[in-house]
Amino acid sequence: MSLALPPVAPEVFASAVESLTTRLRGRLDAAVEALAGAPVTTEDGTVRVRCGEDARVTLTPGPAGTVTAPGQAHCTCLLAPRCLHLAAVLGACPVADTIPAADAADAADEDGPADEDGPADRARPVGRDRPTGPGRAPDGARGPHRTPGPHRTPGPDPDADRRADPDRPAGDGRRAAPGRPGAGKEALAGSGRRPVLAPSADRARAASGLWKAAAAVLSAGTAGAGAVLQAEVLRAAHTARLTGLHRAEAAALDVVRRLRDERDPHSPRALAALADALRELLLVTHRLRSADPDPALIGAVRHHHHRPDGPLRLYGVCREPVIGPDGLGGVVTHLVDGDGHGYTLPDVKPGGPARARRAGTAHVALRAFLSDHFRVSRGGLIVTGAVVAPDGRLLPEPGVRATFAAGRPWTPPDPGGAGHTGSLTVRDVEVAATDGEDLLVHVLPGRGDGPVRLAPAHRHPVLAHTANLRRLGEHPGLRIRVVGRPDPDRVTTLRPLAVAPLPGTEATLRLPDDWQGRADLGYDHLRDDHFPAEPASGPGPLPTAPADDSPLWRVRRLVELAVAGGRRAAAEPARGDDLRGHATALRRAGFVTGAALVAALGEVAADRTRDAFGRLDEGDPDRYAAQWLATAVYLAGTEAALRRDHWHGRPPGPAGSAR
Repeated sequence: MSLALPPVAPEVFASAVESLTTRLRGRLDAAVEALAGAPVTTEDGTVRVRCGEDARVTLTPGPAGTVTAPGQAHCTCLLAPRCLHLAAVLGACPVADTIPAADAADAADEDGPADEDGPADRARPVGRDRPTGPGRAPDGARGPHRTPGPHRTPGPDPDADRRADPDRPAGDGRRAAPGRPGAGKEALAGSGRRPVLAPSADRARAASGLWKAAAAVLSAGTAGAGAVLQAEVLRAAHTARLTGLHRAEAAALDVVRRLRDERDPHSPRALAALADALRELLLVTHRLRSADPDPALIGAVRHHHHRPDGPLRLYGVCREPVIGPDGLGGVVTHLVDGDGHGYTLPDVKPGGPARARRAGTAHVALRAFLSDHFRVSRGGLIVTGAVVAPDGRLLPEPGVRATFAAGRPWTPPDPGGAGHTGSLTVRDVEVAATDGEDLLVHVLPGRGDGPVRLAPAHRHPVLAHTANLRRLGEHPGLRIRVVGRPDPDRVTTLRPLAVAPLPGTEATLRLPDDWQGRADLGYDHLRDDHFPAEPASGPGPLPTAPADDSPLWRVRRLVELAVAGGRRAAAEPARGDDLRGHATALRRAGFVTGAALVAALGEVAADRTRDAFGRLDEGDPDRYAAQWLATAVYLAGTEAALRRDHWHGRPPGPAGSAR
């Protein structure tokens, strides 16, 4: 829904739904959908929505532009404030993400503890109407993951393999937050010299409430999880925030936003992201209600930016074109510091593919800094007073000063591993052959693993990815250095963003001096004079294309089917031979644990009981949610282990050995 409505605090919408009668709750989803064409007017910050002849809803956001109290929303109908119009308008608004009161007051000491005496007065709009960064490629491939901020450790980023929205904080447990009023005292759960703290009774109850709400969403599926179930999740999230469960609250809000995106016919489909969000919420709440003392489960209040100590010395990596939903287009320039932590300079605005093509040479928007994305991507920056978002974006806040600095070559891969370029992967490869629009290459040094696939990061004709891969495929035996991102769905596929000559060999690229040793595949066009005059090698035998789809797709199919269609959809394969066939294929490939989990999930989903009148009910929702969670956790861990093993040369971890 594209209405220009302000964000609303979760508890405000939850309270409005709670005040409705049962009959009105049944009509709420239809009322929200009917607002798609409703007239909306804005005057002096006040938003008015006409819901009928005699009903007009007025929203009066606070100074930060967010509705944070029920008194800021009014309706003119006779049933107000317990009316359908008010609840529908609040349900159509994006969900606001509260921030610490210390941030709202712009406190000088940003590293100090946040004031947690109550809801913050400011909030950040997140959800369907949140600012959009690098988006999904037009061909359906996922867009770039957002680069982790400087708090991350060097080396390959394990969270880059996750399919959840990168906006979710990856390290929610970096510090335990101070307790809120009503949280109660923590109980000791252990003895000895290093006691650990178990969650208090209040926190355990709040976690149980969130688990119950998330399990209801999982059982209903995307189509059945309407505004009423969303309000239950938001109510439970508010309770979690009051008890200091910041990670659980963030996970719950993420579920609601992604659920709304998935239900919105005008938003791109993101079922995998919704499944990951549900997995995170169920996992965190399950461990909390089980009295797990891990402080990472509590999390911390997420600050929306931080200022590093001292100046940042950054080196350019490459430029990445962005073609996002809703006509967005632009570029993201990737940079790293000396330790391999990733940063980005995004420039994404309305304009679509045409703007994405032009933005590669546009000026960099970082206060008074005068340069362009091409020069920054080949060189570097020294940033003083830097303001960095949690996803690594450099923000053009007051006080930021940037000067141009010399760049450096990409860090070469370690033997059998990869170089450090933030969340991106650096590999040395040898061109083998083409496979349609894709390129088959051998990873150097050869490990006997067979070829891997380089697929265009974007297939839109205004961008140069496909044409450049076709050019590279005309030169078998060519050796190049590639920086790109492993495909989240296919282990043996890399989506390259840029290439560079490989030192120490004649069978490599000859790039112009002004390109400074690299070519951005989305913007720079490779020509004949960029290749060696003599063929790098003879045609040779055509390699066998890699098997991109491991049998794990069978597990993912059932996990995502359960999220989309609910418990009844997950039970359907158990009534035929499909489930047995999936389990057999997984066992033959060595994924014994995956086969057992798939079979168990289908059986639990189909195990439903009847009430006193003989009607089918949902059986034990806790047992079904726990079985789905076990399957989803196994799937995420095994896929990540296989991807790390393939692209970073690491031995499989416990998830990989649990096949």
